[in-house]
Amino acid sequence: MARLIAALSGGVDSAVAAALTAEAGHEVTAIHLALFRRLADYRPGSRGCCSLEDAHDARRVADALGLPFYVWDLSERFQEAVVEDFLAEYEAGRTPNPCLRCNESVKFAAVLERALRLGFDGIVTGHYASLLRRPDGTVELCRAADAAKDQSYVLAVMNQEQLRCSYFPLGGSLKTEVRAEAARRGFQVAAKPDSTDICFIPDGDTAGWLRGKLGRRPGPIRDESGAVVGKHEGFFAYTVGQRRGLRLGRPAADGQPRYVTKIDPAAAVVTVGPRSLLRVGRIETGPPLWCSGPPPDRFAAAVQFRAHGQALAADIQVEAQGAATAVSLREPAYGVAPGQTIVFYDGPRVVGSAMIDATAPPDGD
Repeated sequence: MARLIAALSGGVDSAVAAALTAEAGHEVTAIHLALFRRLADYRPGSRGCCSLEDAHDARRVADALGLPFYVWDLSERFQEAVVEDFLAEYEAGRTPNPCLRCNESVKFAAVLERALRLGFDGIVTGHYASLLRRPDGTVELCRAADAAKDQSYVLAVMNQEQLRCSYFPLGGSLKTEVRAEAARRGFQVAAKPDSTDICFIPDGDTAGWLRGKLGRRPGPIRDESGAVVGKHEGFFAYTVGQRRGLRLGRPAADGQPRYVTKIDPAAAVVTVGPRSLLRVGRIETGPPLWCSGPPPDRFAAAVQFRAHGQALAADIQVEAQGAATAVSLREPAYGVAPGQTIVFYDGPRVVGSAMIDATAPPDGD
């Protein structure tokens, strides 16, 4: 039997994960994370993540299970590691993923560190991922049984110490089964909708939120020839691969759609062009994190650029004594941008992850 912290978000997944863990005989203490200090920063209503109603739902689940319940204030850590990082990345013309940063710096760093200091053995969450515990003590992070809900991508920033102290009871379950289990137990959250928006942007308007924080910074939108075809109020409101909301004053000569192909924050220029200019065949990353120890200097893997994106075959070269990787895609990808995270898979197993620093077209383009 282990002494475990169950992180209750207020949603159905963490509720069932806590229930299954307690039912298995572990000593479970429930916590809810307070990530915002001002009431105005919380989501309105019940959205499945980071609203005041979520905190009440988390407490109700803990009460129903007879678990001790505490609220942990991690608002300063969240503001610095997630919100400020999000702003800085967009201001640098990059495309960040705040859920990855939250898992990396808050949920499986700050929370786990505090839990271990308090004498707990680990943390339980409702993430959809599987853990394979090897006889030698190595823990491998793997995809979940429910491919549509698999969250291994956003957990690929975890290291071995964190994986050893983590428990994901829903890794082998389908979402429909989890909702049915919650309903069987009488949890009010059984039919609660999942949250899909960024938790610290309550209305879902990321571009508007960024403009409110970074101010108005007008500049031109240019095509691939350099001609001005529109204007913008802030380059940070655009992402590579974006097609909608460009409001271009001049259509393309061939009548085809245009996409954001490049963002130059220093010159405040957004460049647009045909989809063919989004083709990526080579990728350079920053320092990788290998979940289960470093792989060979050269290896083949499937790579993924988004939480539920398509996995593509690639050849990986570990460079600069493990300080970077060079990725050669066997088929081109589209709309991959600096700031995104690339995750390396060997079948269902997560090998590691790294942040993308630069991209280039396939050889021969």
